[in-house]
Amino acid sequence: MNSSPKVSCIVLNWNGWQDTIECLDALKKCTYPTLTIMVVDNGSTNDSVARIQAAHPDVVLLESGENLGFAGGNNIGIRYALAHGADYVWLLNNDTKPAPDALSALVAKALTDRGIGAVASICYYADAPSTVQAWAGTRVNLWIGYSRLSTVPHADGWFHSLNGTSMLIVRTAIDDVGLLDEGFFLYWEDTEFCLRLRKKGWRIAAAPDSRVLHKVNASTGGNRLILDRYHTASGLRILRLHSPAPHSASFIFLTVRFARRLLRLQLSRCRSVWRGVQDYRQMLPMSSRIR
Repeated sequence: MNSSPKVSCIVLNWNGWQDTIECLDALKKCTYPTLTIMVVDNGSTNDSVARIQAAHPDVVLLESGENLGFAGGNNIGIRYALAHGADYVWLLNNDTKPAPDALSALVAKALTDRGIGAVASICYYADAPSTVQAWAGTRVNLWIGYSRLSTVPHADGWFHSLNGTSMLIVRTAIDDVGLLDEGFFLYWEDTEFCLRLRKKGWRIAAAPDSRVLHKVNASTGGNRLILDRYHTASGLRILRLHSPAPHSASFIFLTVRFARRLLRLQLSRCRSVWRGVQDYRQMLPMSSRIR
């Protein structure tokens, strides 16, 4: 009898069928025995759905009908996974290639302590596989809205947040704290979820033996104008939700973002920051964040 916990892996796709198919190819080599793989197509405007279905007809494919962002798209998969008896949910970016034993290492770490709510992999650059892109997670300064992913090992207690590129979440933790906050469209939603976990007494952890190659910024193409807009909107939301002094922190956050760009005469990037402020004002109410 197989006693391995049931894991559902959620791969979110938005017009990125090439990356998604490569990710699914890698997942098919996974050595973990009780894995269900699903793709959530987040309102793609190309032929992603047809191409993914043709390449991997056995993979569960759910369609959102519109682009709901990282949180909204993944929540579709999380709800489906929980409804079908998953013990763990594995959020995995579509621009990744997990090692065959990456999931086994995540589950093994989660099983070491019933108080662990989420575990993250170690991500390496896909074009430089010996270089760490993200060592599991980060610490967060909630006074100025700043964080930078660690690239060196740390004890689990060091982390405030885990990297959502490859993150395994325990079902009971989701039952306790809720889903991802759909008020975020892109960026910071993994941090907000981890902060919520920790406030409820759950621990977060790294799985040093879980190795994942990551292409980085595949959804935005590294466009700084797009990055500025989404990081601004999401940064303001996380400060509103978790900073000890949200109004002061938001003022400092925006002052620094505008000042850096003005000093470099990057007026187009200042406009993107301002668009982020407008996006923040139109986000879901704070009380609706985890339904």
